[in-house]
Amino acid sequence: MELTFYIAAAVATLATIMTITRYNIIHALLYLVVSFLAVAVVFFTLGAPFMAALEIIIYAGAIVVLIIFVIMMLNLTHEDVDKEKEWLTPKVWVGPAILSVVLLAELAYIILVPNTQPTEALVAVDARLVGMSLYGPYMLGVQLCGILLMAGIVGAYHLGRQKKKVVHRFLQPKEERSAAI
Repeated sequence: MELTFYIAAAVATLATIMTITRYNIIHALLYLVVSFLAVAVVFFTLGAPFMAALEIIIYAGAIVVLIIFVIMMLNLTHEDVDKEKEWLTPKVWVGPAILSVVLLAELAYIILVPNTQPTEALVAVDARLVGMSLYGPYMLGVQLCGILLMAGIVGAYHLGRQKKKVVHRFLQPKEERSAAI
């Protein structure tokens, strides 16, 4: 189990570095998903399967979908779509695919090899206890995270909406532009 922890931590570190250094947002998003999955494996090896599931559901699921929605709201033109098709070559998928296969092999090893360590110190945490602590002493943090996410959504919508207005104004026929001035 200790070896799987170190391998998952190395994959998470490498994927995070690759996320930061990519210029293309789609490439960075692929490495970000691999990083989130690696952190979930780290949580699982530390004996927190519920936290690992939350990591996958919340981060690798919801946050990545939110980033995809922001990309969609930016209203890319046909040239941007053609450029994106050039970027999505098979060599783009090699790095994240290799890191994902390493994580899959680790997860298979963890599940298939019996655990020989004593488990007397493990305490099961159910969803009720997590909910009570999130909406109990950590209520302010949960509310601040919700406000931050809402501000990001509103800001992304505003940026996408402003770009649409500018594009539509320049795409009007010449007669309509002169009448509007």
